[in-house]
Amino acid sequence: MVLAVAASAAQAAPGHYAISTAQIAATVTRFGIAVEPAQVKLLADVVATTDSPRLVVRSIRPWGNQRVMARLECENPAQCMPFFVGVQMKANDSSQTAAGTSTGATGSTLAQLNSPHDYLVRSGTPATLQLDNDHVHIRIQVICLQNGSLGQKIRVTSKDHRITYMAEVVDGSLLKGSL
Repeated sequence: MVLAVAASAAQAAPGHYAISTAQIAATVTRFGIAVEPAQVKLLADVVATTDSPRLVVRSIRPWGNQRVMARLECENPAQCMPFFVGVQMKANDSSQTAAGTSTGATGSTLAQLNSPHDYLVRSGTPATLQLDNDHVHIRIQVICLQNGSLGQKIRVTSKDHRITYMAEVVDGSLLKGSL
């Protein structure tokens, strides 16, 4: 009886497809960290509205000893909700690199992820946030609330701390958001 309940919980609801550890491993490898499906730990059941959505990595951060936590989402936001996975790194990752992707990754190892020098912006530093849509382009001065690497989305706040924004790191002083 218990096995039947556990088996049915792992299956996706009709019209939803489970995202596999193989899909996640392939995406993380494209991002710049070569991993195998066995290294990926799903923190919750992850489903999409299509059987093979294109996934993108939004951030990867150290998470304990020899582990990282990756935040992924579907390239098309209508296909799945953003989700987190744990990745168990191999003990000897000094040689582990992979080709970069359009997100700006150039290949990383666990030691590089732990390095404080990878951040382009640091928590507490001022930056310029560029907000764009089809007809409006706004540039405002903000304060970073999180450290951030190239392509990573971080929280920033207005100088008076009244409004908080999500912004993508473009360089050491420029962030990009949308209206």
